[in-house]
Amino acid sequence: MIKAIVTGHSSGLGAALAQTLLARGISVLGLSRRANPALHASGLTQHAIDLSEAGALEGWLAGSDLADFVKDADTALLINNAGQLQPVAPCGAQGPALIAAAIQLNLSAPLLLANAFVAATARCSGRRIVHISSGAARSPYAGWSVYGATKAGLDQHARAVALDGIPGLRIASLAPGVVDTPMQGEVRASDPAHFPQLARFAALKRDGQLSAPTDVAHRLVEHLLGEHFGEWVDGDLRNLPAA
Repeated sequence: MIKAIVTGHSSGLGAALAQTLLARGISVLGLSRRANPALHASGLTQHAIDLSEAGALEGWLAGSDLADFVKDADTALLINNAGQLQPVAPCGAQGPALIAAAIQLNLSAPLLLANAFVAATARCSGRRIVHISSGAARSPYAGWSVYGATKAGLDQHARAVALDGIPGLRIASLAPGVVDTPMQGEVRASDPAHFPQLARFAALKRDGQLSAPTDVAHRLVEHLLGEHFGEWVDGDLRNLPAA
């Protein structure tokens, strides 16, 4: 039996990932600020939790929900998808609360979940973690210093955990490409004075160059479940084999 935990499953790529997994008969535990009413499946469990709020995740992990969900799984998956773009601004003009929330959601929550997941799945014959990274982890963008730094942290976490040699565990931090999600709408709404690359991202939408969330979710799930997952600890999903 395969079971999967997906963060940020209420919209965008996270919703597409949850739907793709459920369609394959894989039970899903969704963690997001709000439930996803569009998902209807007997294998779905949803918990409303604000992963950007300091202490909220620690409180949830202190309970038994995670361990109870994976206890009968042969293979367990963790997809750390939830994230936020803000603050989009140069250093010195970024709101302190937005910086703290971004670090909590984009970096602290995935690391806390990964740690708890590995501990809870010790009896599983297979366990796999994928962090949803970004090209901004490897290529700097003006205005995205916080977002890029948090995504780069996920990449480094995956590299180090892979070296830990934990039995049965595979991990990767993968950039999915430019996906047509609400976050991309947020990118296009940025102040051009704070984000000089705005015109480029607007052109990607205008020219139909954004990937559909369902297509990316299908490719990611195929790779995640495939024999090659974990051979590339970080990279661009578009350059990796689907299975």
